[in-house]
Amino acid sequence: MHTPAIREWSEDDRPREKLLKFGEANLSNAELLAIILRTGVKGQNVLDLSRGLFHEFRSFGAMSRADISRWRSVKGLGDAKICQIKAALEIGRRFRQETAADSLNKISCAKDAADFLMPVMRDLSKEIVKVILLDSQNRLIEVFDAAQGTVNFAVPILREIFQKALQHHAAALIAVHNHPSGDVRPSSDDRMFTKRLREAGDVMQIKVLDHVIIGYECFYSFREAEGW
Repeated sequence: MHTPAIREWSEDDRPREKLLKFGEANLSNAELLAIILRTGVKGQNVLDLSRGLFHEFRSFGAMSRADISRWRSVKGLGDAKICQIKAALEIGRRFRQETAADSLNKISCAKDAADFLMPVMRDLSKEIVKVILLDSQNRLIEVFDAAQGTVNFAVPILREIFQKALQHHAAALIAVHNHPSGDVRPSSDDRMFTKRLREAGDVMQIKVLDHVIIGYECFYSFREAEGW
């Protein structure tokens, strides 16, 4: 059966032409993905390939969480196209963080920290520890990745966290990490890290305002839950 190439379609149905004429907001998810992929694979034009990927993964969030081995299991999808998709998803994640940072004046509670980082952390497939550095007025100075780990636990290096805080003349910090399972209940490792982080903060005279665990649309605050 002949699968028509995109170039054989009317211009109003071609994703790129449709975007230029009507704007990107008028394209479906599959059409947007088709523009990123540019070409199809043997037996499938690029839009059919994109639709197949959405049938496989269901959402951009699921695509973001999928590791390379899962992507490589998709028939006909080579490393070049996998890299195109993964890069586009990461650009979107970084854009969300930049947008949140631009609109943020200060972080005064766990909800502020969660609202700031949840969009970029809730879909991650592995645990990542981020540290928010703040000035004496709780205004944002910098956000950086302190550690990346397996889905079970990321082991941050306290010395590097406080070295970075000192370099930026931070007065306070908030540690934030994700639980890929979505369950925000702290583990024994989480509790030990929090204890050591607070102790180091006391020594370095840098306030540890909170340690926040991010799940999917939920969070856990050590400060609020345990009454610091």
